[in-house]
Amino acid sequence: MKKQSDMKSREAWREATIVEYAYLVKHIAASFARRLPSSVFFDELVSAGSMGLIDAVDKFDPEKHVTLKTYAQYRIRGAILDELRSMDKYSRSLRKKIQEIAAAQKSIEDSKGAPASDSEIADALGVGLDTYNEMVTQIHGSAVLSLDAYLKTQSNDNSSQTRFMATLKGEETPSDQFDREELKSVIAQSIGDLSEKEQLVVSLYYYEELTLKEIGEVLELTESRICQIHATILTKLKSRLKSYYNG
Repeated sequence: MKKQSDMKSREAWREATIVEYAYLVKHIAASFARRLPSSVFFDELVSAGSMGLIDAVDKFDPEKHVTLKTYAQYRIRGAILDELRSMDKYSRSLRKKIQEIAAAQKSIEDSKGAPASDSEIADALGVGLDTYNEMVTQIHGSAVLSLDAYLKTQSNDNSSQTRFMATLKGEETPSDQFDREELKSVIAQSIGDLSEKEQLVVSLYYYEELTLKEIGEVLELTESRICQIHATILTKLKSRLKSYYNG
């Protein structure tokens, strides 16, 4: 009887907790939605995030000294990222273009010691500026996702998750702290090497949390043009991070 009572109590706690933290799902899904093309439906993000929340509640272990809210946020975000990766329909040829753009940008910047302009990258690729702009518009959604995934892990294993959980439990080593500070420095330097307009887009998008349309209104540019600038920024940052990780 006691076992049955404990099971009922656990189930009641489970349902109440899922309802209590359901707001996190919409909050995190909305954060993702602001950075993704309109072709990705908000309800799909919420659905995936809800599964992450349920998974968090079912697997939560208070002995790991991490709050349920923090753990749920991590699982919700991970579930949404997994869903986005499953939606990724970009062709192999487009992925190749992304790699070519990053390689051209790096080659130009290594040669001249300064940020590469859009026209220089277009010339290196052997295409016109309009064609180049169309390319970066196409890869915008993919670039957002791939950069996020790139920051999460470079080795397709569970190392990043292990470091995350260790940090939550207060087990971060001096080496982990050094790596984090060094990565922050690399990202800050990379942003500092962007053009003035690109840095402004980064500030408005990531710090002020304006939408691409709102940034376009501020800079008196079309939403499509801001989308192109943002995709170019992400491609550049990914290239810099790749150089950092590969030493």
